[in-house]
Amino acid sequence: MSDLTSDELIELQKSSDAEYKRLSGLDGEEHRAQWERWRTAAERVQAAVTQHAATAGLNRFEVERATKTAARHPAESVG
Repeated sequence: MSDLTSDELIELQKSSDAEYKRLSGLDGEEHRAQWERWRTAAERVQAAVTQHAATAGLNRFEVERATKTAARHPAESVG
């Protein structure tokens, strides 16, 4: 994990990614309901990233990138 992100942000991103993966193979009302769950999770990540960046005086884009990398490719984010 880098100084740009936190365990909380990484876990929120992993949760959002998991909700997105659940969309696969769904259609109709099931797809719409799952899309809403994913959208809500994604909004939580975005709000937390924005707040973290603003509070810490960091570049929001860099915080988001570091968070996504740490959540999706943990070996790349070490160091």
